[in-house]
Amino acid sequence: MIDLLIVEDNDRLRTALKSGLEASGVQVVFGCASGEEALAFCQAQADLQDELPAGMAGSGQPARRMPAVALMDVRLAGEMNGIQAAVAIRRELPRFPVVFYSLQDDDQYYRDFRKSGILSHYAYVRKSNYLLPQMILPLLKDAIGGRSFIDPEIESRVQEVRQRDENDPMSLLEPHERAVARLLARGLTNEQIAARMGFRDKRTISRINGQIYLTWGLANSTSDEKTARTRAALIVQAGRFIRWEEDGTPQVMDEREDWVEWG
Repeated sequence: MIDLLIVEDNDRLRTALKSGLEASGVQVVFGCASGEEALAFCQAQADLQDELPAGMAGSGQPARRMPAVALMDVRLAGEMNGIQAAVAIRRELPRFPVVFYSLQDDDQYYRDFRKSGILSHYAYVRKSNYLLPQMILPLLKDAIGGRSFIDPEIESRVQEVRQRDENDPMSLLEPHERAVARLLARGLTNEQIAARMGFRDKRTISRINGQIYLTWGLANSTSDEKTARTRAALIVQAGRFIRWEEDGTPQVMDEREDWVEWG
């Protein structure tokens, strides 16, 4: 019998999944609507198991039943989505098996999955394709067995988002850095940017500018802050990476990933 954790924010669906899976020989040990609840439950169960005296791990006490795998919607109640929740749980329980499912076609979910670094003990499928218990059960067993499976359609979208992000200079910046870069590209001075963003000291903007130049490879190509600032503005306006040769020739990457002269 598989001890299962269900994380699904739709109460009716969570109840239906529980009934259907338990009829297929699965024991749902806990169900919840948020990643925060799932994390807290797993942490509590791990702590309880650590406290058991030697030889009592199989005592069968309900309060000490650690799930063997989680069935997790990607869109959840709470602050964390399912991918983020799984990452948090895996920090406590390395390679804890998780089967993700989702109806949402959201770039951020694919981005979070790619950045999560999850390599094994998982499946990631479209909810509409794998919602029946007889289809979910093999995925649960494979995840427990250490295997990995990703729906080809989801894999395609993950790669699409990856390629777009790798060609998007803004994706390498933190939110406040993006805001500064956009204002810089509109021609505002550091003092004006500081006032617009609520900073008391324009030197803060200078430091942020320096991080932007470093991230985009502009700090290494020129010692002139004005040149770096102009080039950063051009990158923002173009919405793509630009590099400059020693003679000042700007280059961008084409579809074949070759650097070619821009403009």
